[in-house]
Amino acid sequence: MTSKRRAKVWLLAALLAAALLLTACAAPQAATQPAETQAAAQTEAEPTETALPMGEYVVITAQKAKQIMDNEAGVIVVDVREPEEYKAGHIPGAVLLSLGDITTKAATVLPDKNATILVYCRSGARSQSGARSLIGLGYTHVLDFGGIMNWPYDVTK
Repeated sequence: MTSKRRAKVWLLAALLAAALLLTACAAPQAATQPAETQAAAQTEAEPTETALPMGEYVVITAQKAKQIMDNEAGVIVVDVREPEEYKAGHIPGAVLLSLGDITTKAATVLPDKNATILVYCRSGARSQSGARSLIGLGYTHVLDFGGIMNWPYDVTK
């Protein structure tokens, strides 16, 4: 193989690797069926806990998250981004628990393992990791609603 051909092959391989890495940063696909599908028979008067699986990874839409925030007491919204990102703009009432701090600070920031916890980040990748980490720590009602990029409601700075 000539050196020019070898260089082209390496360039193609590098571009392919970069594309794979970039797609890993995209919003996560639901590991389970979307909560809206699972809860199709649920009426608005019923509490969310009865329709959504407990202790399992569940993805919901921003609209469903807003509905839960507006209609349920004691909901905790967790932003798993970095402090600088949080300061630039976050969902009103959200608490900051950076992804890297979950294992060491979750027990202090989130003392009730049975509370409804809504997790978000910028695009959805870190919220998936954060939600799965919280479930692994024993939190029973963790819902991932993706990234603030898809949040059509108010943001606080």
